[in-house]
Amino acid sequence: MNSKHIFSRWKRVAESLLTNLLVNIPTRAVGSNLRILLYRNIFAHIGRSVYIEDGVKFMNTWSIKIGDEVKVLQGVSINATGHSNNSVCLEDKVTLERGIDIRAMKDTCIHIGEGTFIGPYVCLTGPGNIKIGKLCLIAAHVGIFANNHVFDDPTQYIEDQGLTRQGIVIEDDCWLGHAVTVLDGVTIGKGSIIGAGAVVTKDIPPFSVALGVPAKVVKSRTDKQVVNSQYSQYSSDKHA
Repeated sequence: MNSKHIFSRWKRVAESLLTNLLVNIPTRAVGSNLRILLYRNIFAHIGRSVYIEDGVKFMNTWSIKIGDEVKVLQGVSINATGHSNNSVCLEDKVTLERGIDIRAMKDTCIHIGEGTFIGPYVCLTGPGNIKIGKLCLIAAHVGIFANNHVFDDPTQYIEDQGLTRQGIVIEDDCWLGHAVTVLDGVTIGKGSIIGAGAVVTKDIPPFSVALGVPAKVVKSRTDKQVVNSQYSQYSSDKHA
């Protein structure tokens, strides 16, 4: 066995040992500080003033980078296993609320920009790349899925027909409402707002308000003119 294999095996053992020992130490019993102190030995990077609550699960920590003042709350799972080129990067001041599921699979990069807030029980999954810009607001139960099943041949099982993986980009200062779904191949332009429950299947231009299934642009934030009557009805319902 060569030195590369020995080092790789040692990394897996160290990760398994430390994460299993430290994951459930209560935060109030200095659990977060102890986790940060020891996790620095097995992560690609951990910055200053990071807060990690108990019950947070990490897999393939050598592919995970965490910036300064990041908060990761109870029940979050970050899985970067399956390929040596996988990576998950949380920039400075990112907040991950409870129960978030992040999966980087098959040569996938998931990057979350500075100051972005992601609400409870959000799911982000490859194998396509996902890039979320800075100062975004992602509400609870949002699904961001950077893959799509091929189903052209009805004589084969869908599972056997493979996946497409175009990737997803959510630019800076976007707000995604509760239970929004973002599908593979989509770019949501800077400063856009996606209404609760919308399903985004196509690109959204910058500074747009988009609603519905599938999501359609109903207003530009840089133009007072309403694109169609749907937004007018939406606004009146909210303020009724």
